[in-house]
This record gives sequence, C-alpha cells and structure tokens, in this order.
Amino acid sequence: MRLSIPKEEDLDGPQKALRDAVLGSRKGLGSEVWGRGPFGVWQNAPNVGRPALDLGASVRFNTEIAADVREVAICTVGVHYKANFEFAAHKKIGVEAGLNAEALDRLAVGEDPQWTGELELAHRYTATLLEKKRVTSELHDELVSSFGTHGAVEIVTTIGYYCLICLTLNAFEVQVPDEMQDPWPSEA
Repeated sequence: MRLSIPKEEDLDGPQKALRDAVLGSRKGLGSEVWGRGPFGVWQNAPNVGRPALDLGASVRFNTEIAADVREVAICTVGVHYKANFEFAAHKKIGVEAGLNAEALDRLAVGEDPQWTGELELAHRYTATLLEKKRVTSELHDELVSSFGTHGAVEIVTTIGYYCLICLTLNAFEVQVPDEMQDPWPSEA
C-alpha cells in the first residue's frame, strides 16, 4: 500500500470517530476492518472518509434493489477497474447474496457471466455506462421499466460509489489480504 494506516493508539478525534463508524456499520468483518480496504485509506483524511462511509452504508444497506442485483453492479465495476480488493471482497458477498460463483469467475476473466433477467440487465447497464460513459435511451428505459425510477437511481448511485471505491483502492495500491483470493494475482 502506498500509505500507512495510522496505529490505533495514534488516531486523533476525527480518525477515532471514523474508526467507530466503520466498526458500527460493518459488523461481522472483524475489529481490524477500520484499517482495511478503503477504510484504511480514509483514516488519513477522515473529513472525506466519513461522508464516503455514510454513502456506502446507504448503498449497501438501505436500498430497495435486491442484494444480488446490487452485487452484480458492484462486481461489474470491480472487474472494469480490476480492483483486486473490491472484487475479492464482493465476490464473497455476491455468493452470499445468491450469485453463482462460476458466473463471477467468468465475469472476472472477461467472459459472459451468463446471467438472465434483472441480473443480466444490471450487468449490461453497468458495463455500458462504464465503457461508453453513457447509455442509450432504450437501455435507460429498460432499466426504469424493470426497477422503477427509484431503483434506477439506486443502481446508478451504486455504480458511482463503487467507482470511487475502486479508484481509491487502485490509486493507493490496497492489497488483497491473505484470507481473500486475488482475482488477478499476476497483475498486482
């Protein structure tokens, strides 16, 4: 990693508040989660880390889109940016949400994941928006028809938030921890 994570005993007030917020919102990930992934990066700038954490909590835990649809969008963003940590973390979350591990493996190597229905639409919409920077009126209408206006906004917000995460992880070269499987070890 290109920067150091402050030691817990050296955290100042805003850093402690961010640590506590991470621990409070990302339960079940272990007490060291506050210093891992994007959270560890944000410990160096808690003034932007805290609002980013809050948006992430909204995207992950307070949307109406189904968890499997959300994870398709997140994993598609992770593959687009080849963000090792992000894809490794969310592959596990995606499988827990009901996604097929083999489909995620195909996605990681650039193959068609062979999703259908809403999963295929979420993947196609996300990939198109990332690659072309825009979507056609037809694709937009298809997304709104399937998920409603509210769901479409949630999906696009999820895509944008995870672009931030992936760019943060890549810029600061956040490594995949030993307990996660690096999807692209030869590219690290």
